[in-house]
Amino acid sequence: MKKLLLLALAAMVTIQMSAQRIVKGAIEDAPQHESYHPTYSSDGSERKPLNVILMIGDGTGLAQIASGLFANGGDLTYANLKHMGWVTTQSADNFTTDSAASGTAYSTGQKTYNNAVGVDMLKRPIENIPEVIAKEGFISGVVSTDDLNGATPACFFAHQPNRRMTDEIWADLPSSVLRYFAAGSKDVFEQRPEATRAAVEKTFTVVNSLDDPRCATADRLGVLPPKVETGYIVDGRTDFLPKATRQAIDFLNARKEAGKGFFLMVEGARIDKACHANQYESAVRELLDFDQAIAEAIKFADQDGNTLVVISADHETGGLVIWGGDPEEGDMEGVYVSGSHTPIPVPIFSYGPHAQDFMGVQGNEQVAQKILKLFSR
Repeated sequence: MKKLLLLALAAMVTIQMSAQRIVKGAIEDAPQHESYHPTYSSDGSERKPLNVILMIGDGTGLAQIASGLFANGGDLTYANLKHMGWVTTQSADNFTTDSAASGTAYSTGQKTYNNAVGVDMLKRPIENIPEVIAKEGFISGVVSTDDLNGATPACFFAHQPNRRMTDEIWADLPSSVLRYFAAGSKDVFEQRPEATRAAVEKTFTVVNSLDDPRCATADRLGVLPPKVETGYIVDGRTDFLPKATRQAIDFLNARKEAGKGFFLMVEGARIDKACHANQYESAVRELLDFDQAIAEAIKFADQDGNTLVVISADHETGGLVIWGGDPEEGDMEGVYVSGSHTPIPVPIFSYGPHAQDFMGVQGNEQVAQKILKLFSR
């Protein structure tokens, strides 16, 4: 009888597994780019960095990175970095986090509940990295291919009990300490209440293009381009993310106080969104674009010598598995087992002074704690 019960249970599990969502996708002739090879001159040094660039590939697990690596002929800036580890992403109330809870952990050093934006379990505001370091004279910026009110970028300037409180999140922007932001979008901003738009425009020089001449002279700058410029690459986005990353670095570096530095968060948001939709080609193209933004950060770290770059993800999305491919041709096949986030730990890479601090296994809140410690003087 026991054997029959076990056989029946095994049959039920097999039926349930066969009913799971299995979606196969492919990319052919991926648009390849040349990776950046660091000098390693400052990598792993013991001096405290003046600047920290935190780069979050939303939804990016090992399979997403490996897909990009093989689609790019086995060459990625990611793969040229020496310091690596893992990050666990669980939220305070769920084994599988959402972007808001993980974004809050990365921005504050504290775990919280899913949907929370910069608040604790009791919905009280938690100081984020930009707010903490502003007291010491450091300045901060945010770059994303999501709308600025998206969960991850919002966690670095807003404090709201739910990520869906779009108007309230935008209303937090004028009172934030940010000196620079570039994200989506002009279209979204124009839908906000008039009072909020006026307050934002009073605080920041708001432009709709990275090439606007006012970008060079603004004291506090906000770049909100038309929606297509922060949308999916397959829908027409070009080089917004790497270009905005470099502009943000140069803008903050030019305006930091003597002896001080800056903090910048850069998000490749649409890797996650493509994986939610199980669009493999789109996800790989987004990963390759994010790698080019990483290259801009690493190039600056080499030029500057006092900059730490930390690259990770808020969670993995889709349970992606590589099915096959031909790296020499840039052809890859992947299989998604989910359209949602998964609790799989995500990779973390680091480069520059104290890069070694981020090796091993750590929680996402510990990443923020380590960054805050490096800014303490």
